[in-house]
Amino acid sequence: MNVEMLQVAEAVAREKSVDRELVVDAMEQAMKTAARRTYPGKNVEAEIDRETGELRLFHVRTVVEEVEEEENDLTLEQGRELDPKAEIGSEFREPLPPIEMGRIAAQTAKQVINQKIREAERERVIAEYEPRVGELITGIVKRVERGNVYVDLGRGEAVMYREDLLPRETFRQGDRVRAYLREVRNQPKGPLVFVSRSDAGMVLRLFEQEVPEIEDGIVAIQAIARDPGARSKIAVISTDPAVDPVGACVGMRGARVQAVVNELHGEKVDLIEWTDDPAAFVVNALAPAEIERVLVDESRNTIEVAVNEENLAIAIGRRGQNVRLASELSGWNIELMSSGEEQERRQDEIKNATGIFKEALDVDEDFAAVLVGEGFINLEDLAYCAIEDIAGIEGFDEDLAQELQKRARNVLLDQALQQGEQKSEGKVSLLDLKGMTREIAEQLAARNMVTVEALADAAGDEIEDIEGLDREQADALIIAAREASGWFD
Repeated sequence: MNVEMLQVAEAVAREKSVDRELVVDAMEQAMKTAARRTYPGKNVEAEIDRETGELRLFHVRTVVEEVEEEENDLTLEQGRELDPKAEIGSEFREPLPPIEMGRIAAQTAKQVINQKIREAERERVIAEYEPRVGELITGIVKRVERGNVYVDLGRGEAVMYREDLLPRETFRQGDRVRAYLREVRNQPKGPLVFVSRSDAGMVLRLFEQEVPEIEDGIVAIQAIARDPGARSKIAVISTDPAVDPVGACVGMRGARVQAVVNELHGEKVDLIEWTDDPAAFVVNALAPAEIERVLVDESRNTIEVAVNEENLAIAIGRRGQNVRLASELSGWNIELMSSGEEQERRQDEIKNATGIFKEALDVDEDFAAVLVGEGFINLEDLAYCAIEDIAGIEGFDEDLAQELQKRARNVLLDQALQQGEQKSEGKVSLLDLKGMTREIAEQLAARNMVTVEALADAAGDEIEDIEGLDREQADALIIAAREASGWFD
């Protein structure tokens, strides 16, 4: 080993973008491995002088309490003969003659060096790019294979799979490309850096670069829905009432949004002001379509949207793109229909609700129509609303409201008990239990206890808070249910 070899180490370090010291360390490890063939059984250490490149080999012996390897271990007495201050664990290094590097030894040394350099390259790539996941990154196209683009990042290589490209987008060797750093994955064959131009994060980062208000925290991007290469919908909000978030993102004469569109090769960008009101937000998200009516169904996480026939195709968009992106952006399932379809569905709902109220409440059609007109669509709406909501209807009073609510609850209870009897295969009903009343059964049904078996599985503290029950009565009802269920047979 000499100065020329140190120069080789320097060149390898520059080529592989690793530290020179790491390459020298790898050479020392390689020399140590090769020396073990010349000095079998010895604990050999190799050392390269960083100034002269001189290689020195040492036989290392250690002072131990109990000698296991006579060639490498020393007793405390033997150690103190060499150095009176020796203690357990002290090491003594004795120089060894240089070795002649044969073909096999040289090949082994080369393998060790290459392995160490590969490990260093892997660690460097991980350390450099893993903290940058989620950022935009620029590189030069190195090669294109089977539609996948391999990008030279300068200190590493990234891959952009075909699905990460924009539709109809092509690259050639030497092209400059800007992409979103999606993932860094450490694999047995080496680290892989994945970049994408179709990820929604690409749009997010482009706007952050173009709009200073986003970087300053005045404007925030709340949600992005993207059909890569075709259209993106972006919901933005401002923390400063004096700043228009949409206007800030559009820029003077559309310069900011146009810069993003140009980078994405003409992909359309819809900027929408975000709001807490889901109905208003969906109306904005479906632009440019004009919306006539919106109905929010929180139980199904669905928003029904009615538009006139002329706007239906616009609201749906090409291949359903507009409504699909609006649904992704808002997080709601959007059901689009024409005004005619919405009116027909509404009429069917009114007709069905009127029929249910007539039969269940024993009222005439006009009376039932009044309830439907006030927004009551099913028996649950009527049974569990505030009394004032019913008594406030013109011509109604509190007594009538209580009677209507009582009838609705009785019907719902009978339906629940009937379903419970079907589940119990015709066995004892809840109302057959000693001490059971319709009021108590109604409250049990509200807790999904509609069968004797369900009550038998309950504990007293689960139902003692029911109106009309104390703990003793609750325990008695549960015991009765267990007897009826055959627990004690």
